[in-house]
Formats: sequence, structure tokens, C-alpha cells
Amino acid sequence: MNKLAAIARGEILADLVIKNAKIANVFTLTYELADIAIYGSTIAGIGRYDGKIIHDAKGKVLVPGLIDGHVHIEDTMLTPPNFAQAVSVHGTTTVFADPHEIANCLGMSGLDYMFKASQGLPIDIFYGAPSCVPASEYETPYDELDMTAIKSMFEKNLTQHLGEMMNFPAVINGDPEAWGKILAAGNVPLTGHAPGVTGKSLNAYLSSGINSDHECTDIKEAREKLSRGMFIMIREGASFNDLRTLLPLIRENPLNAARCMVVSDDITAKYLVERGHMDEKMRIMLRENINPFIALRMITLSPAEYFRLNNRGSIAPGKIADFAILENEIIDENFTVQSTWKNGRLIAKDDDSFHLDDTERAAPTVKIHVKNIPSIEQIKVNPEGKIINVIGVTPGTVITKTLQIPFEQATPENDIAKIIVLERHHDTGRFGIGFVKGLGLSRGALASSIAHDAHNFLAAGADDTSIITALTKLAEMGGGLVTADGKNITGCLALSIAGLMGYFSPEQTSNELSKMELCAQNLGVKIPHPFMVLSFLQLSVIPELRITDLGYVDITKGGVQKLFVR
Repeated sequence: MNKLAAIARGEILADLVIKNAKIANVFTLTYELADIAIYGSTIAGIGRYDGKIIHDAKGKVLVPGLIDGHVHIEDTMLTPPNFAQAVSVHGTTTVFADPHEIANCLGMSGLDYMFKASQGLPIDIFYGAPSCVPASEYETPYDELDMTAIKSMFEKNLTQHLGEMMNFPAVINGDPEAWGKILAAGNVPLTGHAPGVTGKSLNAYLSSGINSDHECTDIKEAREKLSRGMFIMIREGASFNDLRTLLPLIRENPLNAARCMVVSDDITAKYLVERGHMDEKMRIMLRENINPFIALRMITLSPAEYFRLNNRGSIAPGKIADFAILENEIIDENFTVQSTWKNGRLIAKDDDSFHLDDTERAAPTVKIHVKNIPSIEQIKVNPEGKIINVIGVTPGTVITKTLQIPFEQATPENDIAKIIVLERHHDTGRFGIGFVKGLGLSRGALASSIAHDAHNFLAAGADDTSIITALTKLAEMGGGLVTADGKNITGCLALSIAGLMGYFSPEQTSNELSKMELCAQNLGVKIPHPFMVLSFLQLSVIPELRITDLGYVDITKGGVQKLFVR
């Protein structure tokens, strides 16, 4: 006898019944007072049921398990188990992650680690095949992953979709390697990355079959991409926040929610611990007066439909029993998760989640050995002209500006710091030199091995001694975060897994990051999340000016740029 159907008909007892629930229905955009009958991990029926185990919801609101449609777990500095622990207490049950950070650092062994470390967790993590390792020809990774590697990832069932195709110029210009990766992925969701791409260039990008983008920072651009058939992933992370900017898409036509989802992209453990995950994005939308059901759809049903996982994203018969019970009604900005249920099983309640022995999920043993640290004399910039290019940091957005400033004004007093990117995967000793405005450094230096996407060592400082001190300590630790003042180390956080992650709990990681941010503030830094802002200055596929171990890069101007303009 088919027990699922028999339970649905009410002929036999369900394994579990959630009684007296106020179900948030993301199909009808209404509440429904009913019981939920569950058989194993599947919802059998909605109505009035009896079960072997009864959980009385007492009229509380039930929402589908929350879904993050695009995130890089490595950016939290947490391992997959600890990341799952951090997000499950906030109602998250499914995550679509792109592991291109660790793939840049460890190649296929990094992807293997992330996949194995994600098995058996109480939440589902679906990985995208890293499509851009390296992100462009102007970055130096540990190893390059070509179209053959992409095909292998799907054959081994390591990946569920194609990770963001960041090298948009290559796609637009018909590059055989970029298109080969897209074709190698086959009939799966193809996620995109196309900042500022519009008009006929957008047409060319979309002709590849890619149909989503999380890089819109302008409402006009988002409208055009939506009109051309793209799913819009609205980014709301720790440092880069586009949600409020792009919500007019929903206000002007709530039906657009079917083609929009809210995602994290890059987020920190500190954000997760102090503010939350998808529940925080829900609260932001509620504060912006978005209809609760419309907002809920964009973090449940919309991502489930985009990624073609029709067994989740809603509370309905035949769906996986993933849901969260809220403390109170969804009124104003009130959205607090009381408990999270995955596959019909309670996994988190009242800020208390599962705990796993993370050390059993051993990471690859690849070590970072950087011996060729440049000298102070080597990083000295001799004047070869009067005007230099300077990276202009734009607070709250991943976009940078290209500033042209007199060389003599490139001083800490003018909020301009020197920036060095040192190749760390092959110990070539190659490094790029530039300047950055907007960090607020008045003295000392910050250094990090978290530097998208190739994650070469990066340091920004007010003086050369501090820069070399910070880089030397970073190499000694094997990666992590460092602050230095002259010859003194004022703070450090070692990250033993590829220089990206450590075996710390979410709370420990949040506390350590807070300490490092305080160390940065003591050096004059005023911007929030300085290490994350710093980490994106190396990402060559984001406009405008960036810096890698090859020097300045501007993807919109054809590649490598000069330090001295004239």
C-alpha cells in the first residue's frame, strides 16, 4: 500500500502532524488554518489529520523553509557544517552555493572537500560548478579549471547548476573556452554575473543560455535584464546591499516577484550571528512595506523554481517537509524564527541548533608556502609621471571607481593607501602595486589571504614597513587576516583551510572578526566590514579599476592598466 497516499486520504495515521498551524501559502498569498500531515520527510496533506506524533503549533505562523539562491560559504570563514549551524536557527533549510573561492585556492580538491563536508547536514547545500577559475586571464589561481573539469563535476554529481559566469566579456565576444564551459554544463540552471551589461552586449550574453544575475546595482539595469528574461537575484550581503535600491521592481509590479529572489552572495559570520540570514532580508523587505507574502515568495518559491527543485519552496502535498515556525504574526518588520524543521525533523529551536564534530570532515592538506616576500625597497614607487590611477572605494557597493590623482597627493592624509597583491599559489614572488582611496587608513596596514577570486595575498597600508610586516606575518600563518603598525603585529586571525576558513564555531568566528575589525579601526579605518571591502579590490571582473598580482586591471577597458597616467 502506498502509505503517502493513504495518509493523504486520512486512512492511516501520519508519522507527524503539525496541528493548528497558520500556514503562509506562497501560491495564493494568503494564510490557511490547517494541520500538516507528514510521512517521513514528505508532506502528505493539508487539512485535518491525526498522527503518531503531534506537535501543536498553537496557531503560530508556518512559512516554507527559507532558501538562499546564491552565496559563497567560504566568505563566512566557516566550514560547511558550521555555516549550516549558523543559518539553520534563522529558518534556512536550503542553500545554493558557489565554491569558486576554494576552487581558486585548491582546484578540484577544494570542491571535493566542500561537497564531502556538506553531506549529512540537516540543511541541503547544492553547489554550482565553478565556471571561472580563474575569474579572468588577469588573475592567478592555484590551478585552472577548464571545460573538461566542468563536465567532470557534473558527471561526479558534485554540482547541481553552473556557478556564476563572471567572465562576461568572454561570453559576449564568443570565446570558445567560456562557451565550452556553458555547453559542458548541459541542461542545468546557468547562473550569471554581468555588472553593467546592457543593450546588445546583454543580448549576446543571454544568447549563451545564462538567465540570472546578482550584480544589478541600478534599477534601470535591473528592469532591462528582467525584460530580457533574466531572473534577478537581488543581493543583500554584509557589505554590498542592493535590496532597497532594487525593491521598486516589486513595488511597481508585485508579479515581478516570480522572477526575483533575494540572495546573500557574500556574507560574514558576524552578520549571521548578529543579524541573521534570510530572515534578516525578510525584515528589511517588511520595513520597506513590501507585502509579506510577496517578500516571502522571493526567499522560498522563486529560488526553488529557478533552480528547478519543485519539491521545496512551499508547504504543500508532495513537497519536502521544510518549514519554520515563527514566534509571532508577520506584522510590520516582525519576523522571528522560533524553530526550524527540515525533512519533517526539528533541527533548530530558540537559537539552539545542532552541533557536529567538524574536525572529522578533514580539509585538503595543501599548505601555503610563500617565501618570496618583497622588500621595502621593491615596493617603493618611483615617480614616472605626475598623475596616477587610484582605486576609489564606493561604500555599500562592490563597484569601484577609477580616480586620477596627482602622485604627490597619494598620502594617508588624503585617505589614500598603497596596495600590494602578492601571488601566493606558486610562490613566484610576482606582485602588483597600486593605490586605493576610501579605506580611511591613517597608519599601519591590513593584510588578507581572502581576496576574490584568486585569493592572492593582499595588503593595504599607510607605510611600506607596515605593509611588509603584515605580508610576512600572513605568510608565516599560512593565510588569514593581519593588522600591523610599523614592525608590530597588532592583530591576526589564522585560517587553516586554504587561508579562507577555520575550524571555529559561528560565535567564535564572529568574535574573532570583531576583534580584527577593531584592530582596523584603531588604524583609522572607518568603513564597515573593512576586510570584506578590501577582499573585493582584487576581483578583476567587476568594474571599474581593480588590482591583481599583474597590476591594475579594468575589465571594461580591455585589461591591464598603467599606474602612471601621465
